[in-house]
Amino acid sequence: MQQGFTPRIQLNAGISDTKLNIFDQPMRMDSIKEVNATPGFNDVMTGLIKNLDTTVKAPDQVLQNAMVGNNADVHDVMIAISKAEIGINLATQVTTKVVQAYEKVMSIQV
Repeated sequence: MQQGFTPRIQLNAGISDTKLNIFDQPMRMDSIKEVNATPGFNDVMTGLIKNLDTTVKAPDQVLQNAMVGNNADVHDVMIAISKAEIGINLATQVTTKVVQAYEKVMSIQV
């Protein structure tokens, strides 16, 4: 994964004690920590596709459990099917929006 520019700011170095003391301790910004890098577009899309894959495969497993009698019934199967259907619809809409955004960017003349 390509590392992008992440500013490294030393906030604690520029902060001095304040004149306002609460409970006899000066207020400082010791709780600020360095922010982790955000994942790239490729990583996000790969994770979404893996989650969609498990969501789509879930109804088959729940149906097998219902037929064998392993604590699953018809309602669980229908819920799993509905979740898979919603996931596929969402993935289709996201894909369409990404393709539309790509086409808009490609149509920009430089």
